Amino acid sequence: MQWVQEYNPLGNILLSAFVAAIPLCILFYMLAVRRAKGHLAALAATGAAILLAMVFWGMPAELAFDATAYGAAFGVFPIVWIVVTAIWVYNMTVESGEFEIIKNSLACITEDRRLQAIFIAFAFGSFIEGTAGFGTPVAITAAMLVGLGFNPLYAAGICLIANTAPVAFGAIGIPIVVAAKVTDLDLMTISRTVGRQLPLLSLIVPLWLSVTMCGFRRSLEVLPAILVAGACFAGSQFLVSNYMGPYLPDIISAIVTIAGLGAFLKVWQPKSIWRFADEPAATQARATCAYSRTEVIRAWLPWLVLALMVFLWGLEDIKNFLNSIFALSFEWPGLHDAVLKDSPIAATDTSYPATYAFNFLSAAGTAILFAGLIAAFILPRYGLGKATACFGRTAFQLRYPIMTIAMILGLAYIMNYSGMSSTMGLAFTLTGPMFPFFSPILGWLGVFLTGSDTSSNALFGALQKTTAQQIGVSPELCVAANASGGVAGKMISPQSISVATAASRLVGHEGDLFRFTLFHSIAMVLVMSVLTLMQAYTLRWTLP
Repeated sequence: MQWVQEYNPLGNILLSAFVAAIPLCILFYMLAVRRAKGHLAALAATGAAILLAMVFWGMPAELAFDATAYGAAFGVFPIVWIVVTAIWVYNMTVESGEFEIIKNSLACITEDRRLQAIFIAFAFGSFIEGTAGFGTPVAITAAMLVGLGFNPLYAAGICLIANTAPVAFGAIGIPIVVAAKVTDLDLMTISRTVGRQLPLLSLIVPLWLSVTMCGFRRSLEVLPAILVAGACFAGSQFLVSNYMGPYLPDIISAIVTIAGLGAFLKVWQPKSIWRFADEPAATQARATCAYSRTEVIRAWLPWLVLALMVFLWGLEDIKNFLNSIFALSFEWPGLHDAVLKDSPIAATDTSYPATYAFNFLSAAGTAILFAGLIAAFILPRYGLGKATACFGRTAFQLRYPIMTIAMILGLAYIMNYSGMSSTMGLAFTLTGPMFPFFSPILGWLGVFLTGSDTSSNALFGALQKTTAQQIGVSPELCVAANASGGVAGKMISPQSISVATAASRLVGHEGDLFRFTLFHSIAMVLVMSVLTLMQAYTLRWTLP
């Protein structure tokens, strides 16, 4: 028996959308106002979503619980698997003492916290986002910044804000590929359109990070370095996305930024070195290098191996090879094809698949696992015994984030399969000619709900295309805006916040981190909204 989704159960789309938003309001209230622990907020919101799906949207109880369980399973694998393995590698480098060498080597480039944040959170994080995505960059870079001595709240917040510019082209361009697939629009046209929106954000993100940390006046002290970082990334992102496609913008932009900023800091340093108020002041622009080149290379080697492994795992040929060795995929019992999407979300009744893939070998978390196993032999006086014990301690350390991530994905999936997410999306279509302004906001909402720009494009891509065609604007623009606006929702997604708090040892302070990033998220999506509206009517010449 199949159940057909209902998108306007209360007879008024605005009222229906308001009721659909209640679980999100509960989540917002508990995180931002009550500052509740993440797993408690997620439990309350997920429970409310299940109840509303059954009472108002008429979803059978069995389907509602199946959808929630399906989402929770996806949260555990591959998302939690990435987080646990990434924090494990970090914990090993700390326990072995090698992270002290990494801290000193970065200080030898610059002691300035602003520039260290741009190096690690923005540039290195973009490389990891381009290869793996799905929370990996935040997990790794937040842990590294805390290890460097950053205030944990700022470390987590800075990494979430930095993880905006690369998100649309993350995981070897998967969000753009999915957007093209679900809309039947040209892949290169969408890539070019996103590549003419996001570079504006990429150009200002380094400045945004610095201002967040120390204010605008102190940021002017490092403006030359900020301009170098922003120009390297934005320029590369524009060129690669417009002339090569959606697969490599993040990776190439990150490499160009790391190389460009590193070379620039060899000949330029700020006159005053900024550190957090609770840190001792730096006495010089660069620290004295206390370790030999061999020791520095050895300390960085686990992270270089990690970056290489994640990059290799992102290549389609290697993924296919690993999946040929072992890949388990099955239809989720009781849910697969049991839900039908209806008009206007789908042109005709379309079954909603629910296939769970346990592709252990090809998962990004497994790439990090192998990197950690290699690191166990690289790290001095370590080995598999200590690495295994460290893995157990890491899993226990992350027990609450694991619960939170699983429940948040359960919330996302029950809202998707019940039709509640589509109800909220349809409410935006009532805006008529102003719809291009709301296109990025719809993508922003999708990423907030799912934690993934890929999932947001899959959820709302067809709706963006259909509405754009109805009002006579470029469908590629609105579909691209879904991806571009979605990047700003990443930093407030409960899934991302759970990953960041786990990495920065702020478990239980999810509400504080949500409040920290909320303003930045809203400001960034409004920038994209204004840009999209202008491109729809007055700046059409900027479109491909």
